[in-house]
Amino acid sequence: MNSPILQLKEISKQFGTVIALDHVSLDVFPGEIRGLIGENGSGKSTISSIAAGMQKATSGQMFFRDEPWNPSSMIEALEGGIGMIVQESGTIPGISVAENIFLGELDTFRGRLGMIDRKEMNRQADEAMRGIGVDHVKGSMPLASLDFQTRKLVEIAKVNRKHPDILVIDETSTALSHDGREIMYRLIRRYRDEGKAVIFISHDLDEIMEVCDTLTVLRDGELIRTFTKDEFDPDAIRTSMIGRELKGDYYRSDMQPSRMQEVALSGEHLYLGEELQDVSISLHKGEIVGIGGLSSCGMHTLGKVLFGAAKPEQGTVKTADGREIKNEQTAMAEGIGYVSKDRDVESLCLSASVRDNIAIAGMDKYALGGFLITNFKEKAYVAQQVEALSIKCAGQEQLTGQLSGGNKQKVVFGKWIGCGSSILILDCPTRGVDIGVKQAMYQLMTELKQQGKAILLISEEMPELIGMSDRVLVMKDGKITKELERSPQLTDAVIIRYMI
Repeated sequence: MNSPILQLKEISKQFGTVIALDHVSLDVFPGEIRGLIGENGSGKSTISSIAAGMQKATSGQMFFRDEPWNPSSMIEALEGGIGMIVQESGTIPGISVAENIFLGELDTFRGRLGMIDRKEMNRQADEAMRGIGVDHVKGSMPLASLDFQTRKLVEIAKVNRKHPDILVIDETSTALSHDGREIMYRLIRRYRDEGKAVIFISHDLDEIMEVCDTLTVLRDGELIRTFTKDEFDPDAIRTSMIGRELKGDYYRSDMQPSRMQEVALSGEHLYLGEELQDVSISLHKGEIVGIGGLSSCGMHTLGKVLFGAAKPEQGTVKTADGREIKNEQTAMAEGIGYVSKDRDVESLCLSASVRDNIAIAGMDKYALGGFLITNFKEKAYVAQQVEALSIKCAGQEQLTGQLSGGNKQKVVFGKWIGCGSSILILDCPTRGVDIGVKQAMYQLMTELKQQGKAILLISEEMPELIGMSDRVLVMKDGKITKELERSPQLTDAVIIRYMI
């Protein structure tokens, strides 16, 4: 057998009194796609980020190509042979695609007069994008003009152009749509076939079993078990992840669509650039409407327009009583909550506390007389959401940016559920969360539906759309191409037929 390309020996990591990793040892081999899976806070992102130079271990040793490995930064690690694509956004919106790809290397394009040769930089950026199989993204494009999943492809190209020996992918697939994932899968397989290694972190059990050669399970900072391909068994892996069997239904148990007669929210003849082309949609009380499609089909833009975060060029969005949604303020006043796909940028303030993030939307619920905010009332309001959603945090004052992905998402849910939102627009709500948190969110969505709440579920995960929706609307090229009712016969193949 080949000797390992990366060895992690007795790696421990503490954040104050919290033990994130507890003496974890792991070997990664050339030509291997090693999967890491575990609940949020299990330590999988922590150990991979230590290997990739993002942070230091508290104790332990690392060896890369049989030499001691202790990178001081992600840049040093990438130059040395280990590149990581992070879970959340790793790009800067105010500059071009090329400037993002060559960030920190711009001096290499300076001429004798100190001017940057942008033509050459853009040419090399185009080449980097083509290197991962993307032709439509050009180096000269402003990054802010790209959607979330396309920005993630820019990050992949930035790392790939250095041709690292180990590629670490942390929850990146959840940021990508169907075609974006295929691009990433082809790249992963290419690395393996070239004798390089991939560390692939995902919460999607079906995906990780399909993509990976071996699978390591972490729980509460400890390595529980490593499965080889012939040992892959969904139930055994789930039990290893959570230390118990999942009880109850994962998705909804009923297979018949149901809704109240009253329409909670409607959009009529919506137009916005190429993203929305005469889209009309109605969302009933007590209904979960799913929207699916490929990248740039317009579904994410539709969510923003329905919440008032983007203004349509034509068309209107109205509530049940005929009030028009013109902006986010009117949407919130009408009881509409919005969970963005780009959670860290659009749904949370990472530098603010858990308390501030949850409390901000519910002031009228705990303010005395509607205007006087007391510390006691606010803390009680937030404590109720933290307890109800089982948010794991050191306390209400902990910075939200320090939480795991699943707990960040719970904070977003707590913000909107706490203030009593009757309409919820959920854009990829289970992105980056583990199966235990997913199950809790699905059960919560079912309970909210039963309470008469209206839910719009925008998702790039077929099982989620099929398992949770009363109706699935398929979008392509800014239009709704098909409406499908919930039924036992509804399959991935049926939905994909109308996406492509």
